[in-house]
Amino acid sequence: MKEASYKYSNLTWHQVLNGYAMGIFPMGEETGSIAWFEASPRAIMPVELQSSSINISRSLKQVINKNEFEVRIDTAFEKVIYECAQRESTWINSLIMNAYTELYHKGFAHSIEAWKDNKLAGGLYGVAYKGAFFGESMFYKENNASKVCVVKLYEILKANKYILMDIQMITPHFEKFGAIEISKRTYLEILERAMDRKCGFNY
Repeated sequence: MKEASYKYSNLTWHQVLNGYAMGIFPMGEETGSIAWFEASPRAIMPVELQSSSINISRSLKQVINKNEFEVRIDTAFEKVIYECAQRESTWINSLIMNAYTELYHKGFAHSIEAWKDNKLAGGLYGVAYKGAFFGESMFYKENNASKVCVVKLYEILKANKYILMDIQMITPHFEKFGAIEISKRTYLEILERAMDRKCGFNY
């Protein structure tokens, strides 16, 4: 992952969208500033082709079929981003939280939430912009809660014909779902197509 040369003391929702459109993304620093990064190779979940699919384990299918969690969309965005930040080491500082919360109020950022017994058990958040969804972070308090959210998000993106589901960097979690790594050049080609399409986030 390549870091930008400068630190910045402010971050607006416009800057986040413009950064995504150029292939870079912001991360908060412990000092309270933010820096811009680009990942090469870049990790994505393939969604563009009709044949693209997500790998769901047998045990996760059972959790989904049993409706162990109630999945809600955009009902607790600020709670989700707060919980995602509750780690020993996190890039989600106040600048990130404020900018993405504003993106939520502008209709760009979304949260997928797993609820159990009317309590937030897990969730994820990211930004839907034109034909791309830029995944940011997730958390769970109950096993499989965040995984159920990933499956729901993927279904939404496929149904709305998104071109790109960007997850920035590969993790074992997403590798099992079918995430792949692509070169910077290939990523920018997909991103360019995504920026030429307008998709709704309908569910």
